[in-house]
Amino acid sequence: MSAVLDGSGVPIEGHGWLDKERTIAGAGFNRWLVPPAALAIHLCIGMAYGFSVFWLPLSKAIGIGTSQACAKDMSLLAELFASNCDWRISSLGWMYTLFFVLLGSSAALWGGWLERAGPRKAGVVSALCWCGGLVISAIGVYTHQLWLMWLGSGVIGGIGLGLGYISPVSTLIKWFPDRRGMATGMAIMGFGGGAMIGSPLADELMKLFASPTSVGVTQTFLVMAAVYFVFMMGGALGYRIPPSGWKPAGWTPPPPSANVMITQRHVHVKKVWGIPQFWLVWMVLCMNVSAGIGVIGMASPMLQEVFGGGLVGVAKKYGELDRAQLGAIAGVAAGFTALLSLFNIGGRFFWASLSDKLGRKMTYVVFFVLGGLLYFSIPSSAGAGSKLLFVGAFCIILSMYGGGFATVPAYLADLFGTQMVGAIHGRLLTAWATAGILGPVVVNYMREYQLGLGIPREQVYNQTMYILVGMLVIGLLCNLMVRPLADKWFMTDAELAEEKRLAHDRAVANEVGRGPGRGGATPAAMVWLCWAAVGIPLAWGVYRTLLSVSKFFN
Repeated sequence: MSAVLDGSGVPIEGHGWLDKERTIAGAGFNRWLVPPAALAIHLCIGMAYGFSVFWLPLSKAIGIGTSQACAKDMSLLAELFASNCDWRISSLGWMYTLFFVLLGSSAALWGGWLERAGPRKAGVVSALCWCGGLVISAIGVYTHQLWLMWLGSGVIGGIGLGLGYISPVSTLIKWFPDRRGMATGMAIMGFGGGAMIGSPLADELMKLFASPTSVGVTQTFLVMAAVYFVFMMGGALGYRIPPSGWKPAGWTPPPPSANVMITQRHVHVKKVWGIPQFWLVWMVLCMNVSAGIGVIGMASPMLQEVFGGGLVGVAKKYGELDRAQLGAIAGVAAGFTALLSLFNIGGRFFWASLSDKLGRKMTYVVFFVLGGLLYFSIPSSAGAGSKLLFVGAFCIILSMYGGGFATVPAYLADLFGTQMVGAIHGRLLTAWATAGILGPVVVNYMREYQLGLGIPREQVYNQTMYILVGMLVIGLLCNLMVRPLADKWFMTDAELAEEKRLAHDRAVANEVGRGPGRGGATPAAMVWLCWAAVGIPLAWGVYRTLLSVSKFFN
């Protein structure tokens, strides 16, 4: 029997179901099926933001009711292998560092592989790493070995984060050349929303599995690993890539002279380390994220220490409150944090979509100028006791923090082309890994330094805000220096043709049979069903978050 060939004369029987050739969509495929596939993965890996929900129960995993503390002089290395005392929350907190350092480094290392292997294979590997990491962490909790937690979720899970985060970027940009910002904003919004779903889900599961001999974290990890695996595999298998040269019906690419900041050519990922514009955008992202992470880390304690008893109608400073009053303002601060998470998520879609109109460079100008003014205003609004101005400034700042993440993939596609934008985005995420260290270090050390000088708690954040303004000024200057690339950086026609060959680009679908993605028209019901699969959990997460927000306004 003769083999069935695709339009390029390549036998399709030679390709496995994970291969990139198998994901090329046929005529009639509805591109609106791709964003929910991306969201299915991002909503799962976004739980990395919500891992702190496990810290308090894990700090009592042996003592159950109360923490059975390790010796005060025990080193972190010894604590990694200790099985007879409860872990410190500060030791568990290192998971965040591992998450985002591994996310950035793995995205940089394997971004080029992703472009050639395709989003489906990368999504499957991400699911195996992230969910497998949760299983290893469950074993770590059961055997009470902190090093297994770090290895499972921190290292292996961190690799899954990196691959899952960048897996849909170039695919969405190629499906939505007319709305690049909106497309990437939808997916990356999911990463911000992952904790909004995962945190309350984990809390409910831990309550369900808690017993006199267990805090319920082991079982929670296993259940979440199973649920996430189903969703992530569904998302990975739902990925389709457009045929080479595809464009939306009725859309005509703008002529090269229409917008000099949007190139029609392509840069190879191997060249980006030597391109000045790449490092300028790297600094743009690093400064925006450093300032934002600094704010996220200080928002809740800053609100409590600045306004003190005023949050619950008591005319006392923070240091004068009793335990019951401290508990009451902590509840208000939790609502404030939930409110910020909504603006962080909404800002990812809002600002990225707006960048399609304003342009990416101008959008970042708004981030840095408006953000700088808002950071600068916070000490004044705090000193005046204006909670409305204080909270409003933080909400807008967090929306632009999220918007920075969602806008940068489209910025890269504008500057460097779409052929290898996923790999280039992966390398840029090293800026996020750097910011994840820089922002919290600056904020925490400045706070401790000023407390050591005897400055009142309600004033210790003032100098920190001005430092963050300085970071935004650096980011603004770098952004203003971004110019279109010189011709020497772009691939020649021959180099582009070779890269397309290596990336298994095809001009026609390579699927067998008919149906969605295989040459048949996509049923409208399938599109709605896929959106419902991600929309319902997201709506539940928003509902639970709004319940927390209500505590702030009450």
